[in-house]
Amino acid sequence: MNPAYRVPVDKLPFRDRFTSQENATSTPISEMVVNSLITSHRDSAKINTGKVTVSGMAWDGGYGVNSVQVSTDGGKSWTSAKLGQDLGRFAFRPWSFDFTAKKGKNTVMVNATNKLGQSQTSELIFNPAGYHNNVMQNITLNA
Repeated sequence: MNPAYRVPVDKLPFRDRFTSQENATSTPISEMVVNSLITSHRDSAKINTGKVTVSGMAWDGGYGVNSVQVSTDGGKSWTSAKLGQDLGRFAFRPWSFDFTAKKGKNTVMVNATNKLGQSQTSELIFNPAGYHNNVMQNITLNA
């Protein structure tokens, strides 16, 4: 893990770190960060007005996905999605969310939180290799 698979030190919320392998600027990746994706629709998809169900997957480094929140107003308010079955520490956790689509553009954002309270970021935590991009995903659905 030297020099590859490293990220800037103290930038990501690793609980279990290999401190003996850290240097002044970087640390080896020791776990996955919490993340989620919308998998039911692609960005700019056409939908009908009225009830729409969006769904996807959430995961983390083995602590367990505790919640998935969805926003349809640009992040001003968040509502809990329905979580699917928890199949174990390292399994993807399905989620789904119903909302009422209005005519025009409907932006949907998703944010997962694990049982430690760690959640996704709103801005990319830059690192040269691009590891651990867990920025909250957003898509636009056109009705």
